[in-house]
Amino acid sequence: MVSPLRHSQFFYSAQATPCPYLPGKTERKIIADLATPQANALHSRLSRAGFRRSHTFAYMPMCENCSACIPIRLPVSQFTPDRTQRRTLRRNADLVISVAAPVATAEQYALFRRYQHSRHADSDMAQMTETDYQGMIEDTPVATAVLEFRTADQTLVAVSLIDVLEDGISAVYNFYAPEQTQRSLGSFAILTLTEHTRTLNLPYLYLGYWIEKSEKMAYKTNYRPAEILQSGSWRPLPLPADAKKTF
Repeated sequence: MVSPLRHSQFFYSAQATPCPYLPGKTERKIIADLATPQANALHSRLSRAGFRRSHTFAYMPMCENCSACIPIRLPVSQFTPDRTQRRTLRRNADLVISVAAPVATAEQYALFRRYQHSRHADSDMAQMTETDYQGMIEDTPVATAVLEFRTADQTLVAVSLIDVLEDGISAVYNFYAPEQTQRSLGSFAILTLTEHTRTLNLPYLYLGYWIEKSEKMAYKTNYRPAEILQSGSWRPLPLPADAKKTF
């Protein structure tokens, strides 16, 4: 059971905005300021309670008459790639992966813009300027890092922004070269973060929110055995009745 959050005076409710995932819905978030002397511990506790980070704030959807956004995480010690995921790992074995401090670069931003305009052209993130992007990467009061994925000729093809928690890694945002569809770079990024979490001897990879009826978010159930947060407890995500896992 996740312990209840206290000190409600430090939590704020944002104005309702159109939901970016479900048409016709509105979204309202509860927000907490992470810019405190105990930012890392607070961020870890909020993540266990279903919050996500953006810049110096943690947030969680608290929408009226909707509970579609379900926190999801992967216990990495129990994860074994299926046949499709093993192919993805082999397909990207040539990539060189480096871990760096959260410092934005023009090269990253160019890749970010290509990704947004290809995959999310109608989203607010597609309108982000280079200054906005720098804020997304660098405005952090917690332990944050950037993973860069490069080909042998040093071409940047993917980036993962992550936070390191007390009990795992939070995948804040991934983006990649949209034209390299044969590589399945989105999947490869998650598989890489799974291994990176293991390397740090941490138990969980936090994947954000799973929204069953949103194609953009439903892919997260491809990584099993996943856990979801419901009624204050993390519990296994049941397999669909017609699920067929290929090993």
